[in-house]
Amino acid sequence: MNRRDFVKWTTLLGAASTLPGWSRFALAADRPALPIPTLLEPDARSAISLSLQRGQSQFLPGVNTQTWGVNGNLLGPALRVRRGKPLNVTVKNNLDVASTVHWHGLEIPGDIDGGPQGLIAPGQSRSVSLQLDQPAATCWFHPHPHQTSGYQVAMGLAGLVLIEDEGSDALQIPKRWGVDDIPVILQDKRLSDAGQIDYQMDVMTAAIGWFGEHMLTNGAIYPQHGISRGWVRFRLLNGCNARSLHIATSDQRPMYVIASDGGFLSEPVKVSDLPLLMGERFEVLIDCSDGKAFDLVTLPVKQMGMTLAPFDKPLPVLRIQPTLTQSGGSLPDTLVPLPALVSTDNLPTRWLQLMMDPQLDQQGMAALMKRYGHSAMAGMSMDHGGGDMDMAAMPGMSGSGHDGHGGMAGMDMGKVAGSYDFMQGNKINGKAYDMNVPAFDVKQGQYEKWTISGEGDMMLHPFHIHGTQFRILSENGQPVAPHRQGWKDIVRVEGARSEVLVRFSHLADKQHAYMAHCHLLEHEDTGMMLAFTVSA
Repeated sequence: MNRRDFVKWTTLLGAASTLPGWSRFALAADRPALPIPTLLEPDARSAISLSLQRGQSQFLPGVNTQTWGVNGNLLGPALRVRRGKPLNVTVKNNLDVASTVHWHGLEIPGDIDGGPQGLIAPGQSRSVSLQLDQPAATCWFHPHPHQTSGYQVAMGLAGLVLIEDEGSDALQIPKRWGVDDIPVILQDKRLSDAGQIDYQMDVMTAAIGWFGEHMLTNGAIYPQHGISRGWVRFRLLNGCNARSLHIATSDQRPMYVIASDGGFLSEPVKVSDLPLLMGERFEVLIDCSDGKAFDLVTLPVKQMGMTLAPFDKPLPVLRIQPTLTQSGGSLPDTLVPLPALVSTDNLPTRWLQLMMDPQLDQQGMAALMKRYGHSAMAGMSMDHGGGDMDMAAMPGMSGSGHDGHGGMAGMDMGKVAGSYDFMQGNKINGKAYDMNVPAFDVKQGQYEKWTISGEGDMMLHPFHIHGTQFRILSENGQPVAPHRQGWKDIVRVEGARSEVLVRFSHLADKQHAYMAHCHLLEHEDTGMMLAFTVSA
């Protein structure tokens, strides 16, 4: 090995981890090291400072890609906070466009939730003070400006929020950040021929969502990471705009799910593979005691636009190489008790019908096939909507005003895309998002049962509700999988109905309403979102 190769090799090892006892042959020299987000904790004044800023990243060799980041070039730090402790966060917007920071998964009042109303103008700052009262969980933050959330997330703004409490303290699970407690933020990117992020909101993107041919893990393409032998904890986040993922291991070793969006399960759930919707988080433990290298992979999914190469086959997203050190954690038999579900008898109910204008539906799919061919349709046809849907059977809906796609009837399908406002093409209960008109009011502390329906539209809609962690009662017309029975803030809706049990502990007035929306970000940006208030 000559001196140049030696310098390259030792630099790679140093960047990969601070683990002691490295094997000099642990990592491959041709793979990037997994970037580990900086762990940022409140200072002596309980303060954390964040900066939204421009930067550059190298996704492709020798190409500098313009990106946005939080306190850096791309993505942001992992904020570690304690339940019950005061926290003061100041966000400075050093971009040349307005932005927001939404605290996804946090149960906090509407005025600090960071929705579309919480804009921070270029050059300005916003400070929020909060004191979390919710279980330990892996949450995250990302921008939420009206109609440009997808673009700003695609450019790179996002980061993790790690909540700790006495319950998590007591668990003997891996907790050494970057050593046996590994963050895995997964995002796909579309790059132009010049190697720049290629984002355009057009009729195809409004219908299908923005997707790319490159999969990044913590901002790097198929990186590698050296970990301790034994049990290793992976905190998985699907940070994609529109792509659902399906996580597995390359050698079929099992994963044990220990936590979902809003906290720990009551006991680990063994799975061989793990679907991961946009915005969802799961924590899994994997036994790496055999010392054998393996990959985390994402398996092919049946989702329109997401079947194109290289995603038509199992795609490795992270190379795991056990080293000579030992993990100090274990797989517990039990985790954190979950409260029993309350009875839904006599609870207030709400119906949210997700719908896409048939014009957007047809034009979006036609544009997809024109650009990528029929293989991009994931086996679906142009008439994928459920034409036999009984709209009259749905609360608050009538059969006369809607067609089989769940869109509004009477639209002129002959209009060309240039005269059609697809920015209002996705709707809930027949209405596109209006920032100034909340759809309804919820009483603080009152349990409600919400039904979110995708009937009449076979598109995938991962549905997110701000200001709460809910429990899923039924998911897409099916019983709830064991690993999805804990605290959640996203539920799958895909051609059927999902029911969730919700309760809001904080207030949200008209000026600072909470949001409920599809977390396929381009659906959110083009109208599939509503505002609601919470009053005492």
